[in-house]
Amino acid sequence: MSKPFVMLVDDEADFIDTMSKRLEKRDVKVLTAYSGKEALDKVSKNQNLEVMILDVKMPEMDGLEVLQEMKRHYPLTEVIMLTGHATIESAIEGMKAGAFDYLMKPCEIDQLMEKVRGAAEKKRSQEEKIQKARMEKVMSTRGV
Repeated sequence: MSKPFVMLVDDEADFIDTMSKRLEKRDVKVLTAYSGKEALDKVSKNQNLEVMILDVKMPEMDGLEVLQEMKRHYPLTEVIMLTGHATIESAIEGMKAGAFDYLMKPCEIDQLMEKVRGAAEKKRSQEEKIQKARMEKVMSTRGV
């Protein structure tokens, strides 16, 4: 599997710095954003993004709002929700809105990597199916 392309979104700069270094050491391409708005702006310029690791509690635009926007505009990009303030309600809400998974902060890097790989694999698989369906449609319209 080629390098997963991940965006870390959190308003805590120390968390982003530490986590991006740890992910890069594990052969992950990392893009960072310090707010929901910045994340959505960057995604529009990086549409090959596979996985967003998203903090739930952020000022201005919280993680659930970002998740909903992501699923509206980039439905194949997988989102892993992270929070230090997990509640069952926010986890359920995130999963209903289309989050790939939900982890508590601080999380083990190996656990996060397992989720990142699974999410990237899911996105790649969905893209493959779409490509295959498009090819089959083209072939059938040409009588092949």
